[in-house]
Amino acid sequence: MKLVVIDYGLSNLLSVCRSFAFLGCEPVVSSSPEEVLTADALVLPGVGAFADGMAGLQKLGLDDAVKKAVAAGTPLLGICLGMQMLFDEGEEFGCHKGLGLIPGRVVKLADRDTDGASLRIPHVGWNGLYPVGSEQFTGILAPLTPSDETYFVHSFAAETDASFHLADTFYGGHAVTAAVRCKNVFGTQFHPEKSGRIGLAILGEYLRLCENS
Repeated sequence: MKLVVIDYGLSNLLSVCRSFAFLGCEPVVSSSPEEVLTADALVLPGVGAFADGMAGLQKLGLDDAVKKAVAAGTPLLGICLGMQMLFDEGEEFGCHKGLGLIPGRVVKLADRDTDGASLRIPHVGWNGLYPVGSEQFTGILAPLTPSDETYFVHSFAAETDASFHLADTFYGGHAVTAAVRCKNVFGTQFHPEKSGRIGLAILGEYLRLCENS
């Protein structure tokens, strides 16, 4: 299986690639639209600002390539900023268009908890995952047990219909979108590549789903 990790200049490539290599899949790192279009599966990682991420994709012609690949049925996993760019728009430093692969928008995290106390932004650390709409996880989270923890580093999060949520987490008492799915498009706000055995289980399940798709 040809797994392409998309390089657009804002990606945490090394740890992502090491995780997949540990699982027995040597990914191809590429900034080429042609490689994206011939991939069996895609990973869109990322750290940084929404506008910068979209600008990086657009400059290389990767935005259109990703959309075409997804429309053709290629599985895609977005990680952190990569997940945020899957949505229609993001409001970080103004309003900016995303890839539009999942309906919704990316907004700033609440800076006060549900009791009114100040919250530290960005949200950094380990938080539990909880399934939405069922008692058990599905999709790439199927190997997990509710309350399993993953590692987050973010100041913004997606607002989208609950039907697209695979999992939420809670920060300051507020529900925060942690993982999503829309057909062959998956996203994690957390970093599976930094989440130990739980993260490896998620990436391994993504590979399994891709191989069986």
